[in-house]
Amino acid sequence: MRFYTLFAVILFSGFSVMSFNSVDKGMKNENTFVNKGLSGFKIKLEQLKTDVYSFSENKLSLEDLRRSLSNTRNSFKEIEFYIAYHYPEFTKTHLNAAPLFHIEAAGTSAYTLPPEGLQVLDELIFSDEAEDEKEKIKTITDFLYNSYSGFYLSAVKNGLSKGNNKTLPLRIELIRIYTLGVTGFDTPGSLNTSEEAVHALTGIKSYINDDPYFRNYNTQKANQILDGSISYLSENTDFETFDRIEFYKSYIQPLYEELGKWDGRTDDLKEFSGWNVNSKGLFNSDFLDPYFYTLLNPSEDNADLRSLGKSIFYDGTLSGNGKMSCAACHLPENAFTDLKPKSESNVEGKTVLRNSPSLYNAVFAKRFFYDLRAFYLEQQAEHVIYNEDEFNTSYEDIMKKLKTRPDYKKAFCSAFKDGKINKENFSKALSAYVASLYSFDSDFDRFMRNEKEVSEDVKKGYNLFMGKANCATCHFAPHFSGLVPPFFNENESEVLGVTTRPVNQLPIELDADLGRSGSPVKKEKSWIYDYSFKTVTVRNIALTKPYFHNGAFNTLEEVLDFYNEGGGEGLGLKMRNQTLSPDKLNLSQTEIRQIIAFLNALTDVNKAK
Repeated sequence: MRFYTLFAVILFSGFSVMSFNSVDKGMKNENTFVNKGLSGFKIKLEQLKTDVYSFSENKLSLEDLRRSLSNTRNSFKEIEFYIAYHYPEFTKTHLNAAPLFHIEAAGTSAYTLPPEGLQVLDELIFSDEAEDEKEKIKTITDFLYNSYSGFYLSAVKNGLSKGNNKTLPLRIELIRIYTLGVTGFDTPGSLNTSEEAVHALTGIKSYINDDPYFRNYNTQKANQILDGSISYLSENTDFETFDRIEFYKSYIQPLYEELGKWDGRTDDLKEFSGWNVNSKGLFNSDFLDPYFYTLLNPSEDNADLRSLGKSIFYDGTLSGNGKMSCAACHLPENAFTDLKPKSESNVEGKTVLRNSPSLYNAVFAKRFFYDLRAFYLEQQAEHVIYNEDEFNTSYEDIMKKLKTRPDYKKAFCSAFKDGKINKENFSKALSAYVASLYSFDSDFDRFMRNEKEVSEDVKKGYNLFMGKANCATCHFAPHFSGLVPPFFNENESEVLGVTTRPVNQLPIELDADLGRSGSPVKKEKSWIYDYSFKTVTVRNIALTKPYFHNGAFNTLEEVLDFYNEGGGEGLGLKMRNQTLSPDKLNLSQTEIRQIIAFLNALTDVNKAK
């Protein structure tokens, strides 16, 4: 309660107070559907609040409360494309946040705050503990209602944000539906995935047909696809049997591409999102923009720069002992890993702190290292350079060595107009090479683009990954990492309760590495990040054993067994902050084999530059 009160003060300090009776007068210039949607959601929230209080007084059944919440969520989904596009941080933090504690900065301080919004209510009200959590449900509902009321009143007074591009919000919503909606991420309690997707697509259709702007375009094909997708979702409502491959190929991708033909080429999100608006599908090789994730500009990148970066990457003479190169821990023949539980340090007989992750597709991240201590690719290299167990040197010493080498002098002159051998150019060259190690041309990518066929086990494994097994609620499609859709501009870390050995080897013990809470990022020193580690991509996972930050799991079967048991907490370890559900997944051995078949189909290293 104390956290909610504190955050309310922070949140509402910028909102003015008006009477709800006058709100609709300030929305004259907005799309009619938007006006009705925003006010309609407010009305549903008011009803939900009334129902929550009736439930707390035993005047309303749990079934009726769940129906009221579903109606509220459906109302939100119809207008989500608009609110979440124009007010992404507000939506993510206050309206529909994941049911996890989070860090919120306020001035020079940072507070650990409880989750709030529709997802939290979905998990609570559709849980077996709903009858025992009446006060908590009331508190969260009150906070949600007040948050949206303040937003709504402020928007009416000051006018709603208007972007230059009207189809970008719609295409972003398609990404959201596919990566967060039908996976169950957005509905952790009810799993009303098909129903909510219907309302989201209905909102898109209403917006297109209501706004005069879209009369400039032939909307017939888009409407046909929307009608088909709504019909398909209405007929396929079972979460576990829902075919996410058919849904993508027949509805999401064609609609995504069709809307992109309108005015989707104008990028309002260039500085905010890693999504490439020019892409034609989620599984196309250009879906994400690698330059969003580095300090490198596209105009600076060239073959000479990448060649210089590659030379630096393999040069062991640049380290403190003159023997350790980047490739010592990231071997190209092993998908840029070293196949060891923990990489060897520069001290004989000693290892570094954690397992060496693959560099393929590693560029697509806003935070680096397992503890997320680096905020961009170039900073990641800096941590290795100064680490006493790794390069154990400095930029100054590296520059001195480079300046004595004629081959490097020539290479820097070829790569840079100024030809300078300095920290900035060194970092650009190295990051250019690492950033070039990406490709979305695995067998599965090509299958989703209708370029080849895959086995039935791969298809079933993907649907399990995206559904029953809950993998895609942390390893988000299409990168299959913790890079959060739909804007792909932040990384998640998870508390899994990783053990010191596979679950079939006793005793079961929690690995002692504190992960994110032990990093040098001061504002993240919170109990919620104890044992929290970056969610890395599972692309090329067949080549990158052993697994997890401690390298304690040697096979994918062992990894799936761990998840099948509900992580550390599911295995009986005391965890106060595990973000992975401790519930058993009840995957059969056949289903585990099928998931692994899908993971193997994500192997793709041949076309990386």
